[in-house]
Amino acid sequence: MPRFLPTTRHGLVDRVIRHILTTHTYTVIAIDGADAAEPVAFADRVAAALRDTGRSAAVVSVHDYVRPAALRMEFGRTDEISYRTAWFDFAALRREVVDALRDHGRWLPALWDEASDRSARTTIRTAPPETTIVIAGPMLSGRHLDADLTVRLDMSEAALRRGTPPEAEWTIPALLRHDRENPYTPTFFVRWDHSDRPALRVDEDSVG
Repeated sequence: MPRFLPTTRHGLVDRVIRHILTTHTYTVIAIDGADAAEPVAFADRVAAALRDTGRSAAVVSVHDYVRPAALRMEFGRTDEISYRTAWFDFAALRREVVDALRDHGRWLPALWDEASDRSARTTIRTAPPETTIVIAGPMLSGRHLDADLTVRLDMSEAALRRGTPPEAEWTIPALLRHDRENPYTPTFFVRWDHSDRPALRVDEDSVG
């Protein structure tokens, strides 16, 4: 049976960057969590901690890699299947961020502006040596992003319902189904129902 040890957000960040600081190549971290878990905010903490060590680090939000609204909402604005399968352009994320970083030393911060439903019009950035890109957002498991390190901010259904605004509650069934259909063992599995009191899983399949 897995054991869970109480930790803090600062302590978790320290554990994450400890693994990255031993590498001397480009690296990718995936912070997998529903929007209610605020994975981008945690990713910002990780990137800031890496920069404090003198490393180059940046965050890419999955919401900056959505597909155009005509594709996302082809079957309605609240279609659960579309949210799981057509909302985010994970193939472009892999191509323009992960593969571009590793193969060419560059990356594209954003592809599509979700609010305006237009091209994000961002420029490709050159990555200094040992750059880390932290990708953050929901439903990252099973997307073939090939991250060097993964953090799962896991929330129960009750916590998801508490943390999700009413207009986005329709996404909860999609999130739960995706998790059931794409089980995996992240580097760090964290109970995140109360983000100020996280608990880290420690067992033979996880890094302590």
